[in-house]
Amino acid sequence: MLCADWTVYATSMLNNLLLEDRHRRLAEQVARFVREQVCVDAIADSEDDEARRLVEALAREGLLAYTVPEDLEAGPNSLDVRALCVLREHLAYESSLADLMFAMQGLGSFPVTLAGSNELKRSILPRVKSGEAIAAFAITEPEAGSDVSAIQTVARRDGASYVLDGVKTFISNAGLADFYTVFAKTAPEKGSKGISAFVVEKNTPGFLFEEKIELIAPHPIGRVRFDQCRVPASNLLGEEGQGFKIAMTTLDTFRATVGAAAVGLAWRALDEAVAYGKRRMQFGRPISEFQATQMKLAEMATDLDAARLLVYRAAWMKDLDAGRVTKESAMAKLFATEAAGRIIDAAVQIHGGAGVVRGSVVERLYREVRALRIYEGTSEIQKLVIASQLLK
Repeated sequence: MLCADWTVYATSMLNNLLLEDRHRRLAEQVARFVREQVCVDAIADSEDDEARRLVEALAREGLLAYTVPEDLEAGPNSLDVRALCVLREHLAYESSLADLMFAMQGLGSFPVTLAGSNELKRSILPRVKSGEAIAAFAITEPEAGSDVSAIQTVARRDGASYVLDGVKTFISNAGLADFYTVFAKTAPEKGSKGISAFVVEKNTPGFLFEEKIELIAPHPIGRVRFDQCRVPASNLLGEEGQGFKIAMTTLDTFRATVGAAAVGLAWRALDEAVAYGKRRMQFGRPISEFQATQMKLAEMATDLDAARLLVYRAAWMKDLDAGRVTKESAMAKLFATEAAGRIIDAAVQIHGGAGVVRGSVVERLYREVRALRIYEGTSEIQKLVIASQLLK
């Protein structure tokens, strides 16, 4: 790690505006954690094994506690979104896989926090916090990505159960998760208003893990199927027809944290570019002394600070009044992920040939950052969300 002292670079700018002392202390804790327990070069026998190890390490450090309310019956408003952003920024700086495993514990369990019965919360959330249960959020389908209303998975009531049939794809933690928050249509004729949400445990008869999908960067992801999958009616989240609202509220809450992960990746790229520029000699002097390099670094740093401010503004607003921050979260995700792409691309350019050597830090960042402009709403969808809020 090149820039462990986050308080020098970021907290001085943000602390008096958007963060509090507890966030500074958390930043120091996470920076220490990633130095000591997260290493991208120390890969286990498999990606899934490494993912499980990271969840266990996050739980031991007490960091998974931030993904669920301290009081299980307090509801979703007790989540500290700024803390989630601090965590994701620091985890992503070192390891996108560590960031993903942390984020999915929150994303997969938040619908339970939001709309689960007290019994379901007591059954699921403590296991999320302890790392005993790995979570997944299952909404995307082969014919339904950005258009959530197009999902074809159905759930029909049958006595004290619901029977699910359908396919989900590009599901993070597929085959690895212990439970899945699944969105299915209980009233297909109603479109998005006919979508409901359920908790499905991995060993439920009729639940099938079909295949793993290989991405360009470490990411346990795959395809699952529900074939006459029978789940208790008590596993319904909220009421029938509330699934779309639950999904959108979840994404609204966590969207700014995707921007925070992008900031972490971009921050690492800037650090790598500055360090390389100082040591790489050309024409008898470090390339950092050339104006072309300096201009790139200036643009990278400016993009990074702007992205960080947008991310923490959205998180601060969410924490401040616990209301909807749809526009601000969309702006944060849009700008931060696009800016991270530009920053990392510039870092590769500064590295020259060394930047495209497989295994180098900036080459890894180049692969890891790309998905952030797609998942949890593409950049194009974020623009539509922002415009719709402006035109209300």
